[in-house]
Amino acid sequence: MKLWEKNFNISKEIELFTIGNDRDIDIKLAPFDVIGTLGHIRMLESIGLLSKEELIVLSTALRKIFLSITNGNFKIENTVEDIHSQVEIILISFLGNVGMKIHSGRSRNDQVLLDLRLFIREEIQKIVNYVKPLFDIMIHLSEYYKEVLLPGYSHYQIAMPSSFGLWFSSYAESLSDDLLLLEASYRVVNKNPLGSAAGYGSSFPLNRIMTTELLGFEDMNINVIYAQMGRGKIERVVANALSNIGSTLSRFSQDVCLYMGYNFLFLYFPDHLTTGSSIMPHKKNPDVFELIRGRCNHIKAFTNEIYLITTNLSSGYHRDLQIIKESFLPIFEVLKNCLFIARYMLEHILINENSMEDQRYSYVFSVDLVNKYVQEGLSFREAYKKVGLSIQEGQFQYIKVIRHILEGSIGNLCNDSIQNNMQKVLTALNFSKSNESIDKLLKRL
Repeated sequence: MKLWEKNFNISKEIELFTIGNDRDIDIKLAPFDVIGTLGHIRMLESIGLLSKEELIVLSTALRKIFLSITNGNFKIENTVEDIHSQVEIILISFLGNVGMKIHSGRSRNDQVLLDLRLFIREEIQKIVNYVKPLFDIMIHLSEYYKEVLLPGYSHYQIAMPSSFGLWFSSYAESLSDDLLLLEASYRVVNKNPLGSAAGYGSSFPLNRIMTTELLGFEDMNINVIYAQMGRGKIERVVANALSNIGSTLSRFSQDVCLYMGYNFLFLYFPDHLTTGSSIMPHKKNPDVFELIRGRCNHIKAFTNEIYLITTNLSSGYHRDLQIIKESFLPIFEVLKNCLFIARYMLEHILINENSMEDQRYSYVFSVDLVNKYVQEGLSFREAYKKVGLSIQEGQFQYIKVIRHILEGSIGNLCNDSIQNNMQKVLTALNFSKSNESIDKLLKRL
C-alpha cells in the first residue's frame, strides 16, 4: 500500500528501483517519525483539525508504536514504501478514519526532514559522549608521560625534540576544536522544518512556533522553500563536522602505525591487541589503527560524495537526495565504533621511555644548541652556521637539556587550558532542552 495510490498499480520494476533499500535504512528513523508525529498532532488539535479525543487515542497508539520500536518488534512491511507510510498505515489499522487525519498540513518531504534532524540531534549527542572519554584519556596520558621525550618529525625527517606529553595533548586539543565544528553543525540542524510541507507551506493555519517548542528545537527554518533546500545541506554540514573528528583519528592512527614499526619502536601494545601474519611469525600488526584510518578516511570522502550528488540541483525536492540517506545514516555508528576502539586501545598503550637514547636522534637537539649560542651572544645566523658545520664535519656535540617553557611546548603543556576550552564547547552543546522536550512529548497525554 502506498499513501499516494490512486486507480493504477505502479510497475514492479519501477517500485523496486525507486524504493531501493529505503525500508532497511528507514528503521533508524522509526522512533523519530513517531516523535515528530506526536508533536504534529498536538499542533493539529490546537488549530481545530483534531478533537481532544482524537488526539488522545492517536497519542496512545503512537506511544504503543514507539514502544514496539524500542523493543525491537517493529518492522516496515515489504508492501510499504517507507517509515512514514508504515506508521500511518498502522494508525489507520488501529483507529480507522482517525488515523487518516495525521497527514493534514504535512508532506513526506518535511516529515523526512524532521526525522533526519531529530535523528542527527540524538546522534551528535552520542558522538560527543564518545569523544569526551577519548579526550580525557589523551589528557591523562599527556600528563603521565610529559617528561618522556620523543623525536619530532617534519617531512618524515628527524626535526626537533618532542614528548609523549606534547603528542597526546596535540590530539586532545584537536578533538576540542573538532567539537567546535560539531557544535556549529548542531546549531544548523537544530531548526524545525515542520510546516514547510512539500516546500511551499500550507493553507492550514499551522502553528510552527508550537511544534518548534514541542520538539525542543532552538528555532525554525523560517522560509519554507529554504527548509526543503536543507535536505542535502544539513547532511553535508554534519558530515563535514564528523569528517573533522575522523581526520583527527585518522592522523593519530597513522602516527601510531608508524611509531609501532621496527624503524621507530616508540610505542607498542600487548599481544592480545594486535594481529599476526599467516606466513611471517614475527609480525604484530596495528590492524585496529589501520582500520580506524581507513574508515575515518571513508567518512571524509563522504562529504565530497554529498557535494557531487547535490551539485546543480534546483530548489525543491529531488529523489537524488534519497541516495544520500543510504550512506549518511550509518556513518554515525562507524565513527562511534572508531572512537570507542581508539579509547580502548589507549587504555592499554605501552610507551618506550628510552627511545631517545638512540644516537640517531641526537640531531633533534641541534636547534636547542643554536639557541644556546644565541643566548651566549652570537647572532642567530652565526649560531646556525656554526652548528651546521659541526654536523657536516661530524663534530656535533649535543646537550640533552630541554628549556622549552613557552605556552603549549614540551615544558609547558597548558593542558588545563585545553581542558577549559573543551568544557566551553561541552557547555555550549546543551542538549537538555531537546532531551526534556522529547521526554515530555513521549509521556504527555
